[in-house]
Amino acid sequence: MEELEEILLRLDFKKRNEKPKKTIEEIETLIKFQLPLDYKKFLENYMCFEGSVGKEYIQLWSLEELIETNINYGILDNLTKTIGIGGNGSNEFIAIELTEEHVYRIVLSPFIDLDKQYHIEIGTSFTDFLTRLETGKEWFENETE
Repeated sequence: MEELEEILLRLDFKKRNEKPKKTIEEIETLIKFQLPLDYKKFLENYMCFEGSVGKEYIQLWSLEELIETNINYGILDNLTKTIGIGGNGSNEFIAIELTEEHVYRIVLSPFIDLDKQYHIEIGTSFTDFLTRLETGKEWFENETE
C-alpha cells in the first residue's frame, strides 16, 4: 500500500477531508464481490481524479459516484463481476474485473457494447494500472514491447 500512497502523492491526488457519504460495503453488496484492497484505500482516502497521467487522460469516479454511474451506464446489469471506476474522456470506461476469487485486473472497455470480450487489460491491480500510466505505458501498447 505504501507504493500506492507514493504514486497518489506524486500525481497530486486530493485527499478527502470528510468521511464519504456512501460506504464500500454498500458497493460490495450491490456488485456481490469484494473490491481489491488498494482500490478500497483510494476510495476511502481520496477524492475523484481527472487529469493526465503519463500519456493518458483519466477520470476516476469518487466513492459517492460509483453506484449511480455504474447503474446509469448499465455496467452492473450487463457485466457481472465488473465495476466501472472511471473513464478515459472518450468512449471507454476503466473498470475492475474479478477474474477469480480475490484475483482482479483493471480493464478498459467500450461504453457502447457492454461485453467482456472487449475488455483490454491495462493493469493487474489498481496500483499496477497507475504505475503503468505514470511510466508512460499507453492503453493499447503491446505487452511484449
